[in-house]
Amino acid sequence: MLRSEADRLTRVIVSTPVQEYTKAENLKAHNILEPADKETAVRQHDLIKETMRLFGVQVIDVPELEGHPNSVFTRDTALCTPDGYVYLRPGISTREKEADWMAAVLEDIGEPCVGRIMAPGSVDGGDVVLTSDVAFVGLSQRTNEEGIRQLTQILGDMAYEVRTVPLPTTILHLDKVLMPVRPGQLLVSQNVVSQKSLDGFESIDIECSGPSMSNIICLGDGEIIVGASNEGAILKLEGEGLKLHVLSMSEFSKGDAGPNCLIMPLERKASR
Repeated sequence: MLRSEADRLTRVIVSTPVQEYTKAENLKAHNILEPADKETAVRQHDLIKETMRLFGVQVIDVPELEGHPNSVFTRDTALCTPDGYVYLRPGISTREKEADWMAAVLEDIGEPCVGRIMAPGSVDGGDVVLTSDVAFVGLSQRTNEEGIRQLTQILGDMAYEVRTVPLPTTILHLDKVLMPVRPGQLLVSQNVVSQKSLDGFESIDIECSGPSMSNIICLGDGEIIVGASNEGAILKLEGEGLKLHVLSMSEFSKGDAGPNCLIMPLERKASR
């Protein structure tokens, strides 16, 4: 069960980049900025997995989808909720088959499907951030108005208030500018996200610029995984008394990604 991404993380799906991510050829088509080094990427991914395991997270590692270098970014392929998973429809054609791939993985481990985003709607998982009562959804290059309309209906049945956050074309996903760090507290780029959208939440303000962004993994109970180059977030989060696991993300930055992009959270439990 996953109600809020501020709760304690207990189970995730990842996909170690042993082949597809680092051998991508048409980089532009896959939104990859430059080729990643395989050995370094695997080592960095392994360290993220080990950090989560030491925290007590069950890590389910599935093989990449053949021919799909972005399948390493499992966050975008489905949305897990309190009632089951939502089958998403990625907003870039090179990732469309990843929805079926992840749906098969989820059904194999017993997750029920509670809804499906249908064409012409599109939703990427990186554009959806769940809290206890509010679901923030980014209106982006990858998630369109029709997708948000469909997702609002699905999440409304679970008593979520859906708040749409329009994103500039320079921001790929919502999780670059808004992520929970504790229940009721968000790391957020207020130069991108309006104050009205944040009503009822305490915010830690950060400027989204270069490697400085809100893309983190909230482990729960005051612990966070953050990229080593994300100096702006590190400074702000340390000032809040949070325990940080600072890990190198250099090879995934080449895919315009942060640590949160690499996990699909399956289950979280209320923090102590």
